[in-house]
Amino acid sequence: MREINASIPFDKALWLEDISGSLAHVAMLAKQGIVSEADADAITKGLNQIAEEYARDGVPENWDLEDIHMTVESRLTEIVGPAAGRLHTARSRNDQVATDFRMWVREATRRAIGGIDTVLAALVGRADEHAGSIMPGFTHLQTAQPVTLGHHLLAYFEMLMRDRSRFADALVRMDECPLGSAALAGTGFDLDREMTARTLGFARPTRNSLDAVSDRDFALDYLMAASQCSLHLSRLAEEFIIWASQPFGFVKLPDTLSTGSSIMPQKRNPDAAELVRGHAGRVIGCATSLMITMKGLPLAYSKDMQDDKPPVFEAAGLLDLSLAAMAGMVADSGFDTARMRKAAEAGHATATDLADWLVRQADIPFREAHHITGAAVKLADQKGVALDGLTIADLKAIDERIDERVFDALSVDASVAARASYGGTAPVRVREQVEEARRRLEKI
Repeated sequence: MREINASIPFDKALWLEDISGSLAHVAMLAKQGIVSEADADAITKGLNQIAEEYARDGVPENWDLEDIHMTVESRLTEIVGPAAGRLHTARSRNDQVATDFRMWVREATRRAIGGIDTVLAALVGRADEHAGSIMPGFTHLQTAQPVTLGHHLLAYFEMLMRDRSRFADALVRMDECPLGSAALAGTGFDLDREMTARTLGFARPTRNSLDAVSDRDFALDYLMAASQCSLHLSRLAEEFIIWASQPFGFVKLPDTLSTGSSIMPQKRNPDAAELVRGHAGRVIGCATSLMITMKGLPLAYSKDMQDDKPPVFEAAGLLDLSLAAMAGMVADSGFDTARMRKAAEAGHATATDLADWLVRQADIPFREAHHITGAAVKLADQKGVALDGLTIADLKAIDERIDERVFDALSVDASVAARASYGGTAPVRVREQVEEARRRLEKI
């Protein structure tokens, strides 16, 4: 029972939150006249001493004390004597851990938002730098149409802005303090729960004591947001892994985020990006773990909920590392724009522009224009040239309605410039979106 019951090996991470909650609780008890000023003063001094000890030496692990709450209370008793027993008046370990954990997740959520903001700033800076740098855009990882690197990076800006909003929304929902709900039914003592909530930085106390001690939605909210964010970081990491490979050669990753090989001295392995990609699976696993833990629990508290903290702690550590790694990768990688442009020119990426030209200039239905363009692509493949390498005679042999004006539409520069619809890849639009992105960042 001792082995299965103890949670101190992991919930010791909550020591600062536990002491902060106890300080707020005893201040409220004294203000309400539930404990004497003398006892409250002694308890407060004792708790502050414990905080200094833990900050300096770490939290001791005595499995017989089970958890961080009893560990703190036991040390408090050693310091101040029997008065320490008054600290637990009008509270339970149920509302105590719900408060501690909520405070920890609140800080982790704020930290995630800060990490996302760093990646967002890096994306905007590089997008501005490469608003006109042409690269192939892909579907099915096949060359589709030319885009700009700035446009590509801003796609991840949009993804991470949504991630940021999910964390921000979660902060609003978790902004309620469970302390004072006691075991499940509230307490007969005349508490000032508004005071406790304000002291701990919450907007209000929780409204229902049963829900307060059994709710872990705040942890699930964090894990869901972390999972989605990890998915986006993993996709971005995958792009960098592909781009850094020799067949692509689009990017050179910073030395600080690459490793060598134990046997092949020429290697520059994208290990940081690969670990970000791998961490996404672990974060998603953490979310699944807590959902499965919570799915069948009746109200109110059950000991299963002791297993709520390890997956959240693990996911938070992984997400913080992933955000830091991708911020550095975006900011410090070197892009080979000449190679990107050459790849865009090599894959008949302007085929859609030929079809669009036939629709606009020759009044040909798009399906017919699509067929004509397919014939042009086939001919270009046979001759080993890009579409704009075909002669006007080659094109007229395919369809007499094509004239010299078509060459104005077949270069990769013309292609990206033509994609000037709102949200498109045209450099003028990308620069507008960069400025809009900066305004959005200034408002958050």
